[in-house]
Amino acid sequence: MLINCVVYQDGIKLADIPVPDISDYLSRPGCFVWVALHDATAEELAELQEEFDLHPLAIEDAQHGHQRPKVEEYGDSLFVVMHLLAADGLDQGDGGVGEVDVFVGRNYVLSVRNRSQQGFKEVRQRCEREPELLRNGPGYVLYAVMDAVVDRYFPIIDALEVELEEIEQRIFDKGQARENVRRLYELKRRLTVVKHAVAPLLEGTGKLHGGRVPQICIGSQEYFRDVLDHLGRINSSLDAIRDTIGTAISVNLSMVTIEDNEVTKRLAAWAAIFAVCTAFAGIWGMNFEHMPELHWRYGYPVALALIVVFCGYLYYRFRRAGWV
Repeated sequence: MLINCVVYQDGIKLADIPVPDISDYLSRPGCFVWVALHDATAEELAELQEEFDLHPLAIEDAQHGHQRPKVEEYGDSLFVVMHLLAADGLDQGDGGVGEVDVFVGRNYVLSVRNRSQQGFKEVRQRCEREPELLRNGPGYVLYAVMDAVVDRYFPIIDALEVELEEIEQRIFDKGQARENVRRLYELKRRLTVVKHAVAPLLEGTGKLHGGRVPQICIGSQEYFRDVLDHLGRINSSLDAIRDTIGTAISVNLSMVTIEDNEVTKRLAAWAAIFAVCTAFAGIWGMNFEHMPELHWRYGYPVALALIVVFCGYLYYRFRRAGWV
């Protein structure tokens, strides 16, 4: 579905135009066309491929979707893939991850958004409010889109950190160890989804800032450096969260072992106490004729008293040792 098709000249919006008129403006000096699509059909992509002369391999990636974040050069054009994340979508794993594919050339920008309701209306408004920056052309638009995508990762990182802190506060609560381990593994899975979105994009963005910078990005390197800095901070936070999760899982597994040992000790203590009862009962339960205690008038109460005394002594010692 076509969202926008707008032509700009010297940083100023000229008009909204239909797709067939794009070629009329591409040859004008100082002009570039910015097109936005949402869940584009193969026919729409084919039409824009013809208008912008897009590389067929990039079009194929955009059609198939589910691409790894990347920045690729095709001649004098760029193809950028970024993941669109939402905190409520991370529970669905990769199935809850959207994608935006951005084609950038000397006089055009085409963004194709798939499987996500996160639009870029505010990005277009921001660019139109800054015509002096928009004069830098498609390179600046690419920065604005990348900056918006990366900035949306920060609330997700904050949510992951808050959840991790809540779990850490419950680590030493009795009876919560198994539930904590389950939540930690779920948190680690969501963290991995974010990591898969950030780490490859961090590598790709470095190509737009240092070394042999693509011609389209010349004049906007400092802006891409800002995006690179944000990605670096996010990646560092993800690594810190992952390390903390690993430590928390180890602690919780230790707590599970400790709780199991506590149960084992209690069972062993009660088994020892009942073993004394069983031993005395077994001795006096033997069917021998000449047993002196059998015909003693105080034999039965004395036997019970001995059982109570020995069991009470064992209970006292186990109680002091913390086993019962």
